[in-house]
Amino acid sequence: MPHRFRIDRRQLVASAALLPVIAFAQGKGGQPVEMRDYRPIKPAIPVDGAKIEVLEFFQYSCPHCYSFNADLERWKKSLPADVDYKRISINWDNSTLNHTKTYYTLEVLDRLDVHDRFFAAIHNNRRRMLDPKEITEFMVANGIDATKWNDNFNSFSVNTRVSRAGQSWRAYKVDGTPAMAVDGRYFTAPSMVGSREGTLAVLDFLIAKARSERRK
Repeated sequence: MPHRFRIDRRQLVASAALLPVIAFAQGKGGQPVEMRDYRPIKPAIPVDGAKIEVLEFFQYSCPHCYSFNADLERWKKSLPADVDYKRISINWDNSTLNHTKTYYTLEVLDRLDVHDRFFAAIHNNRRRMLDPKEITEFMVANGIDATKWNDNFNSFSVNTRVSRAGQSWRAYKVDGTPAMAVDGRYFTAPSMVGSREGTLAVLDFLIAKARSERRK
């Protein structure tokens, strides 16, 4: 029998993303409504760099994150030049710590081209991908040297990024995935908006709103 990940409260919060509700962009009309489609972050969290920062909070073990991934990848291709897109990998506890380490090892090695394949291995091929040996074998099959992978997987650099990711999602008070933040000022999620497609429309709205506020 295929292993099924334990569903906790946080994943139940995100399950609304898959309900058959009318998409914001198609059915709600008008502009997104504060505290319904998004919430302000108070106080605002400082962002790095001069660009508007968009953060994606995700878990490799989260089926809703995997469903949203393709939508986000298409949406990202048309982002304006003044927007900086970043992912934050979440593990609520140590049971999926190796998933978070995997993401940041791919980042350190500049091999995020494997990100989608790793996601697919978990959700399409029903692989747990939590055993370091299994992860290494997968990476070798995708053209990454085993020694180089293992050295970085257990490195200070990766562990530091994992620690910073934990500090980030806690600062943003993330309690379910997938979730998004815009410029340290606004937070939204499919579970708030009611659909993945609608969330993209809200993100466009929030990016424009953050841009306008930066000019004041």
